[in-house]
Amino acid sequence: MELVQTIFYFFIALGVVVTIHEFGHFWVARRCGIKVERFSIGFGKPLLKWRDKQGTEFVFALLPLGGYVKMLDEREGNVSDEDLPSSFNRKTVWQRMAVVSAGPMANFVLATAVFFVIFLGGEQGLAPVVGQTKLDSVASQSGFEPGMEIIAVNGVPTNTWSSVSRQLFGFIGSSGEIPFTVRYQDSDLKYDLAVPVESWLREVEDPMPMRELGISPPFELESLSLAEVFEDGAGFKAGLQAGDRLVTINGQAITNVNEFVDTVAGSTEAAVFLGIERASQNLLIEVTPLLTDREGVQVGQLGVQLASSGKYPEGLIRSVDYSVIGALLRGATETANTSIFVVKSIGKLIVGDLSPKNLSGPITIAKVAGDSGRSGGDNFIRFVAILSIMLGVMNLLPVPVLDGGHLMYYLIEVIKGSPVSDQIQMVGYKVGFAMLMGLMVVATYNDVARAF
Repeated sequence: MELVQTIFYFFIALGVVVTIHEFGHFWVARRCGIKVERFSIGFGKPLLKWRDKQGTEFVFALLPLGGYVKMLDEREGNVSDEDLPSSFNRKTVWQRMAVVSAGPMANFVLATAVFFVIFLGGEQGLAPVVGQTKLDSVASQSGFEPGMEIIAVNGVPTNTWSSVSRQLFGFIGSSGEIPFTVRYQDSDLKYDLAVPVESWLREVEDPMPMRELGISPPFELESLSLAEVFEDGAGFKAGLQAGDRLVTINGQAITNVNEFVDTVAGSTEAAVFLGIERASQNLLIEVTPLLTDREGVQVGQLGVQLASSGKYPEGLIRSVDYSVIGALLRGATETANTSIFVVKSIGKLIVGDLSPKNLSGPITIAKVAGDSGRSGGDNFIRFVAILSIMLGVMNLLPVPVLDGGHLMYYLIEVIKGSPVSDQIQMVGYKVGFAMLMGLMVVATYNDVARAF
């Protein structure tokens, strides 16, 4: 049932963003007087099709993994003298650029509209107040203490943990220092702290900047349980069961999830003793973690999936209400910030500052779609907005076969005064297609590797 839900949410999300993207091309093409021959959502055998009064064939095809808008073009077949004025290739370079860029722009408009709806209901965020600093972590050694509030990273103001994380992402792969500005909650005095880093998180899959620094927000843990116990893990062999509530580890009460994980990970030569509650019984179970390699370091693992429940202190929850105009501006800002984040991520992948292990393909996207769909409507439409932004940004990359590649050719045409030759364009398309297929292979390999 979960698999069916995942596939359903994936196709819904992909269908929405692809349809909006292609509609952008379609709408501007019509406004430029270009005849659109086909508007297809999906590929392969048509399941449903019809024609409108202007002769455009609308198609819903068997494989809903993309779409396209086919416009009248002399380069793709004979065009009657009557239809020549409505041919794509007969339009000015500026009109062609408008049609090509309209798809990605439509994706950004969709994202802004989704965020606008979300922010109409207000926004909440957790104040970036340090709850705990890990012993001997770089943050602790650099002067971070519980109770400090991070008010800026590299001079950029931060009012929530989300904004802190976004700023820290910019330092992934870098060497030097990360400059923080902090203050204690009961004081207006500001302090500058610098955390030294070296090729920071460059080779790490799914980097977690704050955890790597050794800082975490204040979280009042109410319970920590085992959601799943894997049969090939150390926990299963020791007798742990799904539903067990973890109470103590090595005689110490469990008050922090990260500390629990770190204790297990550090138990590479000795067993850990877990105090658990099971069906109103208190048990003490000895478990010897199995060793596994994590980024070249041997760590202990129990082979379990954790489920925690708790809450953040209410006094640290910051709420903001927006007017209609304010929500629209906030939605546009969020779209812009997310777009910049995606561009930076691509840049870090290209220069090697971000591990290629973080490149995800359709399997991971489908999984995230399913998880967001099952977690609620707000999360799912937010995922749709982010997916739409990713599609828009990716299509603007200057790679032939993508919209950005076409724009690159048209920009060259503007500069040199004549179109790029068909031969050069064809070579570019072949190279671009090979690049995309290579990326798809790597991304799919990463998806499969994560699954196993």
